[in-house]
Amino acid sequence: MYPISLGARFMTVDPFTDRLAKVRHRFVSSLEGKIEDAFGAVAKLSAVAPEAAATVGEAYRCMHGIVGIGPTVGFPSTGRAAREVEDVLRSPYHDGRGLTSQEAALFMQRLDALREVAARELQSFSSG
Repeated sequence: MYPISLGARFMTVDPFTDRLAKVRHRFVSSLEGKIEDAFGAVAKLSAVAPEAAATVGEAYRCMHGIVGIGPTVGFPSTGRAAREVEDVLRSPYHDGRGLTSQEAALFMQRLDALREVAARELQSFSSG
């Protein structure tokens, strides 16, 4: 921690806290967009879509990032909900394929749940 002089007062700035606040801000500012991008990619995730494997990979990595960062920056429920979405994508991602119709339906269901959970936590964050 570093003391900073503010006239006659001193304030302590913790570099870790500052970095964490920046990561939290970046997470909050991009979360809704990442979820909406996943919804927008649904048609490209289908096993019959030519770019399905690449799109599944992008969606998987995006969800994996939310799973890892969310709880760290104060969004534990969002992280858990993103894990549920990631679980649907895991096998197709590792197999290098698109989603089956059953996987696509489950993906949409879990993505809807993620959007709801994230909206609640973002609301709590904004009002807290």
